[in-house]
Amino acid sequence: MAKKLSDAAKTFVVQSLACFDTPSTVAEAVRKEFGETIARQSIEAFDPTKRAGQKLAKRWRALFEETRKTFLEDTAAIGVSHRAVRLRALERMAAKAESMGNMQLAAQILRQIAEEMGGALTNRRELTGKDGKDLPAAPAPVNIFQLPDNGRG
Repeated sequence: MAKKLSDAAKTFVVQSLACFDTPSTVAEAVRKEFGETIARQSIEAFDPTKRAGQKLAKRWRALFEETRKTFLEDTAAIGVSHRAVRLRALERMAAKAESMGNMQLAAQILRQIAEEMGGALTNRRELTGKDGKDLPAAPAPVNIFQLPDNGRG
């Protein structure tokens, strides 16, 4: 089945797999984008990191490696990697949930916004004092009473 794909569809498949898309997602995208049907198992043949893709042509292997490298290095191109974009999307969702009368969902989204804003509701601990200064020293232990030595010295 993979041999019937056009070069444009093959390029799309290789680049999608390099960006960590699942074979199911890629198969559906190829069907919608190019009108070509391909089985999930056939898509794995375009991934050189999988056993099925060990015999992938050098051309496609090079494209895969370059796309994967670019994808991993360039997170700035991914909108949701930025806090401001995530907050705006969450704000729209909260407003829509509230307008629909789904107060429970709106509350969950507002809680997520609070977490996003400042690490609230996390288990992260600050190991320094205010403004990065050292923590205050622990008070010295207080002896309440002294035990007798019973003549042992």
